[in-house]
Amino acid sequence: MARASSKVTGFLETGLKGAANTERAYKSDLKSYAEFCALHGFTAVPADVTTLTEYVAYLASEKPIPDAGGSREKKKGQQPLTGPHALATIRRHLAAIRKAHQLSGHPMPATVDALNIVMEGIARTLGKRQDQALAFTVEELKQAIRSIDLETTAGLRDRALLLVGFAGAFRRSELVDLNIEQLEFTERALLVHLAKSKTNQYGAVEDKAIFYAPNADYCPVRCLRAWLNLLGRTTGPLFVKIPRATPGQMAAPSDKRLSDISINKLVQKRLGPAYSAHSLRVSFVTVAVLNGQSHKAIKNQTKQKTDAMIERYTQLNNVVSYNAAQSLGL
Repeated sequence: MARASSKVTGFLETGLKGAANTERAYKSDLKSYAEFCALHGFTAVPADVTTLTEYVAYLASEKPIPDAGGSREKKKGQQPLTGPHALATIRRHLAAIRKAHQLSGHPMPATVDALNIVMEGIARTLGKRQDQALAFTVEELKQAIRSIDLETTAGLRDRALLLVGFAGAFRRSELVDLNIEQLEFTERALLVHLAKSKTNQYGAVEDKAIFYAPNADYCPVRCLRAWLNLLGRTTGPLFVKIPRATPGQMAAPSDKRLSDISINKLVQKRLGPAYSAHSLRVSFVTVAVLNGQSHKAIKNQTKQKTDAMIERYTQLNNVVSYNAAQSLGL
């Protein structure tokens, strides 16, 4: 591609890129991979099968606990990883390495049988079941909403984010990127126009519908309106950071978006440390299935493409509470 025009190279770069969150994860994964290769004297790109098998085996293995007096300085907020990575994370690392080879114009090693066999061994060792964010009940969400201090700016924002995030089955990346211009209030529902999402990389607008609830205290539409009234603007980021305020006064919202990490911390603060931002989406699917909603109706909101994803998200694993054996008529 050295002689390609600027237009061709521009489309090439765009085609090789993925979602913003994926890009960030890949950068972190590739940094880990580069450090591993430098430590062991391997060539990172182009890699051979030995390098790749050694790296995935390293990711899947227990790590020694660093000495307290070791030379490596621990960064603030980080904990040394001592256990194996999850199977899905290891596969993501491989995807990042494959992307790095694409971007540099190198093919992946042609002989990958050894890598596939090692990955099969890792899958058998670690188990193929992915960790999933916990789902909360509607009553747990209502209890969290009741405990929020609505005399504060953060309280009004957090109430709106929790209710909208749950009712809209949003990914946290979507909540981060939401702008006020994407909201359309109608008599029946609030329509949220999404230009891009994890499963929609080509910019075709997708709509989510968020409906009014009978009780104003738990109504995502009316609670969002209360937050918008406080924001006092009609354009720009929807969920933003809030600076410290003078005691006794309402803090003025900033125009800086919440990060995906901030949203995760917000959910854990309001619902408990067992939950995460992804719990908003998982809980929507679980509650909808329990309420008898069809997979088609659920996918209209989640924008998932397959019924298999609905099954994966639905957390009905309690063999006592959810089991056909209790309805045999014996």
